[in-house]
Amino acid sequence: MAIGLVTLVGVVIAVTAGAERLRLSPPLVLMLVGAIGSFVPFIPDIELTPEIVLIGLLPPLLYSAAIRISVIDFRANKASIGFLSVLLVLITAFGIGLITWLILPIPFALAVAFGAVVAPPDAVAATSIARRVGLPRRVVTILEGESLVNDATAITALRVSLFIATTAAGAGRTPGGLETAGTALLGLVIAAGGGVLVGLVVAWVAALIRRRIHKTRFDTAFSLLVPFLAYLPAEELGWGDYHASGVVAVVLAGLILGHKAPVIQTARSRISERTNWNTIQFVLENSVFLLIGLQVRRIVADLQRTDLALGTIVGFCAAVLVGVIVLRLLWVGIAGFYLFRAPSGSISHQWAKTSVIGWAGMRGVVTLAAAFVLPDSEIRPVLVFAALVVTVGTLLIQGLSLPWVARRSGLRGPDAREDALQAASVLQSSTAVALQTLDDIRQPHDTDETLAALRRRIDTRTNSIWERLGAPGTFETPAEAYRRLRLATLEAERGEVLRIRSAGTIESDVIAQVLASLDQEESMLMAFNREADGVRDTELAVRTPAGADGSCEHLDEAPTVVRPLSRDCEDCIREGTRPVHLRLCLTCGNVGCCDSSVGKHATRHFHDSRHPVMRSFEQGESWRWCYVDERLG
Repeated sequence: MAIGLVTLVGVVIAVTAGAERLRLSPPLVLMLVGAIGSFVPFIPDIELTPEIVLIGLLPPLLYSAAIRISVIDFRANKASIGFLSVLLVLITAFGIGLITWLILPIPFALAVAFGAVVAPPDAVAATSIARRVGLPRRVVTILEGESLVNDATAITALRVSLFIATTAAGAGRTPGGLETAGTALLGLVIAAGGGVLVGLVVAWVAALIRRRIHKTRFDTAFSLLVPFLAYLPAEELGWGDYHASGVVAVVLAGLILGHKAPVIQTARSRISERTNWNTIQFVLENSVFLLIGLQVRRIVADLQRTDLALGTIVGFCAAVLVGVIVLRLLWVGIAGFYLFRAPSGSISHQWAKTSVIGWAGMRGVVTLAAAFVLPDSEIRPVLVFAALVVTVGTLLIQGLSLPWVARRSGLRGPDAREDALQAASVLQSSTAVALQTLDDIRQPHDTDETLAALRRRIDTRTNSIWERLGAPGTFETPAEAYRRLRLATLEAERGEVLRIRSAGTIESDVIAQVLASLDQEESMLMAFNREADGVRDTELAVRTPAGADGSCEHLDEAPTVVRPLSRDCEDCIREGTRPVHLRLCLTCGNVGCCDSSVGKHATRHFHDSRHPVMRSFEQGESWRWCYVDERLG
């Protein structure tokens, strides 16, 4: 068992790394490797049971995704997410249920249960491709939000359908339409309401506890319990044969705790939690696709139990595969144009976004795991095989072609320099508050040198973000030079500390504390590293994001461009200094250097002239800044 787990994780790491290096989809490659491995004689037969997926894998996967989702973005896109994760799942369940009922000799309620099995797309593959090809952040948010809720809808619909089917079979009759609708509605209300109630309670209790935990290891360990503390009680809570949804409870608890993390956790706890959950999510997500592939031989072998003709099985699987793809495209095409639009977006842009979201319907582990929940019968192997065909087929057809669809759509992902512009604006505001606070809390014994050093450190942090703007030049910015030199000196410091450690003259706890402080400083230096963040040269213009800071009277009255008095900072030329980035005064056309430059001539020009608004004078940038109100425009 232990050797098998180690081998499983080792294969996942190696295959995923190789797939990413070759720019292939890791889920597809892992499934292929697993399918081949399932026919290798010496590889043990691994059964992917519903308990393993629905209890062991699904809660931590949902929680790790939920704590990263922005509640603000989720709320802003709630209509789009709801139409995809609730209405589309139910439409797909009934649509595929109708196809199944027409082809196979099974009751309609059981056919709808199978429709619920294949209804929920798995956003793991979709979002990994979306990030790799660079799709807009809103598209990724909608896909991630959909994945958080659609599993709850599908599993709830599956349970309600099975309850109706088994109750009717036990009574030896066919339930009426009103009776069926009432039962389904009651089941959905109890599942959703109970899940929300448990999620709120768990989030409230967990927040109270985490406010009182100040040791990182205890807080991180407690976070590993939260998804199960939400999922298991919700599954036990119910009324009669109906139960609350553990999936809804986990998602809600994760959303709330992720949103409240900055006020209920310490900084070190947040760093540790992000690191640990990123690792857990990576291992579990990719292990799941390998496990799906390892089920192929078992599923194919079980088909021998059915008496259905081969043509019927092939036709049924093809009809279901085409059905899940077409139903999503139709629904997104009908409703999506109105749901995914942006106020300033063109019609072509909206249709491009709609087409990408409609095509991102790959199925995953929940589909295959839920298929094993279906009652055992002669038809079940066919249904399980069809679920496998849908999973593999959507990953192959849509997964391989989604990058092409995304590129053809013309959509582009978030621009790193536009992100830097927003980050600089936020830091500019927080820096102003920090400097004001520094003046307010100053004590008589605080020296001018201490305060000056602290002010320089605060200003340097903000300036390092501003330096990420501008076209890449032939020389390093001050922040880049500082980072390069400090990383080299940190490495030298670490080498000396390790030499002292080897001598054994200093206590090991002291050495560990010093090494930890060096690691912390190095991680801070890499936080806004241009190379690490994937910042690339781009020909796209860097514009002010819509609604970044609102507006002010100075921005409203200022022009967007004026005739510059020069092409360079004349003050820098006169003083013999070098500008980092250039700024253009939109009142008189003066060209000055930014605050990362030695002279800070643009800011000095504002203080001398009181001209309020400047514009970036860098190639490919069109953002403006109001010195008076400290706002982007």
